[in-house]
Amino acid sequence: MDLRPSLSPLTIIFLTVFVNLIGFGIIIPLLPFYAQTFGASPLVIGLLFAAFSLSQLVAAPALGDLSDRWGRRPVLILSLLGTVVSFVLMALARSLAVLFVARVIDGLSGGSITTARAYIADVTREEGRAKAYGVLAAGFALGFILGPAIGGALAHVSYTAPIWAAAAITLVATGLAWRFLPETVHRSRAGGVPPWRVLPEMLRRPNLRVLLIVDLFYWGSFAVYQTTFALFTERRFAFDAPQTGYVFALFGVLGVIVQVVMVGRVVRRFGEKGTFIIGLLSAAVGAAAAVMTHSVVTFLITLVPAALGVGLCNPSLIALVSRSAAPGEQGRVQGVAGALESLGRTVGPVWGNGTLQHFGEGAAYGSAAVAILVTAALVSAYHDSRPLTVDS
Repeated sequence: MDLRPSLSPLTIIFLTVFVNLIGFGIIIPLLPFYAQTFGASPLVIGLLFAAFSLSQLVAAPALGDLSDRWGRRPVLILSLLGTVVSFVLMALARSLAVLFVARVIDGLSGGSITTARAYIADVTREEGRAKAYGVLAAGFALGFILGPAIGGALAHVSYTAPIWAAAAITLVATGLAWRFLPETVHRSRAGGVPPWRVLPEMLRRPNLRVLLIVDLFYWGSFAVYQTTFALFTERRFAFDAPQTGYVFALFGVLGVIVQVVMVGRVVRRFGEKGTFIIGLLSAAVGAAAAVMTHSVVTFLITLVPAALGVGLCNPSLIALVSRSAAPGEQGRVQGVAGALESLGRTVGPVWGNGTLQHFGEGAAYGSAAVAILVTAALVSAYHDSRPLTVDS
């Protein structure tokens, strides 16, 4: 019996991304602890995170071009299978070198989210696209709640148990895409131009230049917070892998609450630019407060402004970048923004973990807070000449 017609493409893409992000969420808080069993220093752990983002940065344009030529479905399945292979290799690793190979494989095949966004653009009309992306973001957020929680629970068994679970879960996501996801008839063609080729032209536009620089600063700062989190809590509060996974899950819960309850209201009141600045200031407060606290309870309280900041920043930044581009160049502008995001996620882990290694965990979070404040100052220089709109 063919179940494909009974399930909408958006439902399947949501389930695929959701299941895939559970697997991804399992790995993020676990990786620093696992790498330390191979003798990795904080800087090497940062390089492990950076290896994924750098590989993704290199491969993303090619995967996007292939998805236009071959279709979204085969590229999505290929990306998911690459992630499965990387997790299996990680679980079987006996050296740091193999861990790096696993992260590079995952990065090179890490086009599942980008392909999912392109798929949504194929199957939705423009007026309903924001809502569809909101559903995708919900799957992203929910995956980052369940993933760390599952990883934390399984870490009681061993460090490899969560990794095998992540491989199995991602294999389920691959099966969902293979069995139920139909191919799309594309309504537009991306030119296949690598983002770095069009970056100089984008930077010549004053408003877009500010946003792209902000994009790089923001994602680099967020990567510092995210990739040093496990080592920060280990050094400051003696957290282990399960405790870190549970706290990561709590952070995800707070982020979902912000996205569901607050984002629309704040944007209606202050617009995308104002919302982004509020989010940046809130995130800076959370990071700076974490630097100063040595109490677990107080640290957990600092997660509230940090999660509020991330929950407000992510959708408002995407909206600002989207509004800066004409309808016919959305793909190119978003491609450049995505490339700078990957670059930020490459620089951030090395910067954050290197700072932590040489100057302590407080210095890592303190530097992130300063960078976020610089980002807020840059955003204040951005002048949106187009009227603000809100998708309610």
